[in-house]
Amino acid sequence: MAGGLVALLDDVAALARLAAASVDDVGAAAGRASAKAAGVVVDDAAVTPRYVQGLDPKRELSVIGRIARGSLINKLVIILPALLLLSQFVPWLLTPLLMLGGAYLCFEGAEKLWEKVSGHAKTEEPRSVGGADQEKVVVSSAVRTDFILSAEIMVIALKEVTDEPFVSRAVILAVVGIGITALVYGAVALIVKMDDVGLALTERSSSAAQSLGRGLVKAMPKVLATLAAVGVVAMLWVGGHILLVGTHDLGWHALYDLVHHAEEAVHDAVAGGLGSVLAWLTNTFFSALLGLAVGAVVVTVLHLVPRRGRH
Repeated sequence: MAGGLVALLDDVAALARLAAASVDDVGAAAGRASAKAAGVVVDDAAVTPRYVQGLDPKRELSVIGRIARGSLINKLVIILPALLLLSQFVPWLLTPLLMLGGAYLCFEGAEKLWEKVSGHAKTEEPRSVGGADQEKVVVSSAVRTDFILSAEIMVIALKEVTDEPFVSRAVILAVVGIGITALVYGAVALIVKMDDVGLALTERSSSAAQSLGRGLVKAMPKVLATLAAVGVVAMLWVGGHILLVGTHDLGWHALYDLVHHAEEAVHDAVAGGLGSVLAWLTNTFFSALLGLAVGAVVVTVLHLVPRRGRH
C-alpha cells in the first residue's frame, strides 16, 4: 500500500511538473507573440486617446473601460475563434489576410499625412454635449477602429505559434489578447488622466508639487500630439513591414531580399550593439517607405479618383 501511495505521489508530482512546464511554455510563446505585435500595440495606444478628447473628465475612465470591454469582445469572441478555424483548415489564407490588414494600416497612415499636408483634416464636433448617446457613438467608433488593430495583433501573434497544438494556440492567443488589452487601455487611462493629476497637484501646498502639476498640465498637449505622430509612423512602419514579409512568404523575394541585404550591410559596417540598432532602423525606414508608397496609392484610388469622377 505504501509503495502504491509513493508511486501515486510520484505521478502527481510528474504531472505537476508537466503542467508547470506547459504554463512556462505558454507564457514564453505568448511573450514572443506579443513582442512581434508591439508595433500595432503602439499604434493602438496612440490612436485611442483621441476618442475621449472633449468628453466630461468624470466620464473618461468609464468610456475607456467600455472601449476596453469592446476590444476584449473583438479579440476573444469574434477574432480568436475565426483565426483558430482558419489556422486549422485554411492556414494559407492567414498571410493574405495579414497583408490586407497591413494595406489598411498603410492607408490610415498615408491618409493622416495627406490630411495634414493638404489641410483637409476631418473636423469633429465637440463631445462634451450629447450625454449618453454621444458616449455610445464614441465607444462604437473606437471599437470599430479597434477591431482592425486587434485583428492585426491577433494574426501577427498567431503567425508566431502556428506550429503549436490547437489548444495551446487558443490559450496563447487568449493570453495575448487579454494581456495586450490590459496594457493598451491601462496606458491610455494613465495618459488621459495625467492632466487631472497635474491639476490636483497644483492645489497642493507644496511648491514642488505645484510646479510638477503645472509641468504635467503644460506637457499633456505635447504628449498627445507626439502620440498622434508616433501612431502615424507606427501605421506606416507596421503596415509596410507586414507587406514586406508577406510578399516574401508568398514567394516574391526581390523586395524583401533588397531590404535584407541593406540591413545586413549596415550591420556589418558598424561594430557592436550600435550596428544592430542601425540595422533595425534601416529595416524600419524601408518598411515605412513601402507603407507610405502603398498607402499613397490607396489614398489616391479612394479619394482623388472618385472626386475627379464627380467633377
